[in-house]
Amino acid sequence: MSPDPPPTAPSRVRPLPARPWIGPLALVTAVFLLHALPPYVGLDPGEARNAVPESAPPYYYPVLVAHIFLGAVALVTACLQVWPRLRVRLPAVHRWSGRIYVLAALPTGIAVLAITPYVQMGPNQQVGNAVAAALWIASTVFGYRAARRRDFTRHREWMVRSFALAFSIVANRIWLMLSMAVFAPEVLTGGRPDLEALRQAVGVSAWMSWVVNLIVAELWLGRIRDRQARAGAAAAAPRRERAGAVSAPAGEGRSSHA
Repeated sequence: MSPDPPPTAPSRVRPLPARPWIGPLALVTAVFLLHALPPYVGLDPGEARNAVPESAPPYYYPVLVAHIFLGAVALVTACLQVWPRLRVRLPAVHRWSGRIYVLAALPTGIAVLAITPYVQMGPNQQVGNAVAAALWIASTVFGYRAARRRDFTRHREWMVRSFALAFSIVANRIWLMLSMAVFAPEVLTGGRPDLEALRQAVGVSAWMSWVVNLIVAELWLGRIRDRQARAGAAAAAPRRERAGAVSAPAGEGRSSHA
């Protein structure tokens, strides 16, 4: 999303094999969207994967559909944003896809906050979803503001966190299966699970899907900072040596004059 200046050296672009996760990420996103979107294309509440709660207000289903389709746009544009070759070679596409990401992510997060009080798996899921949505909105806003200030280091850090939260919906499918296996295995075998055990499984997956993503994002950002610090120290060492070599004769001259 940042309006990066044109690169001065093509060698700064890491080849695709150096980032082997980009292809699988795009593939997983495509599979997820092909699975998640079809029930909502017809705009029929009866086709929804989860029944509309009886206590839900009239706006629940329209907001849910907006959340799903805007979230799909956010996931697709996020994949474009983390593609470094696109950022370097087609910066205009990178900037515009970033703007589209922000315009999709913010209302998607707000939609989550609007419908979360009516989900049926209890406060554990509700609070987990609400916290994730609030953090997603905040990190996206901070990333956008940093780009506007041309603070691209902070911009990228905040957007990495935003992307990690965006993809929590994808990770949730994995964590949900694992949580079901632990807390409500009857679901996987066709049995009738205990309602409280089912709520526990859904609640745990709601938290794990974004907490683990954020932890991974912070570890990755920390690794990048360490690598940049080592590179900066290595670049500064020759300058310090040259400065010492220049100042040494001057010091010797002053000593002999004294």
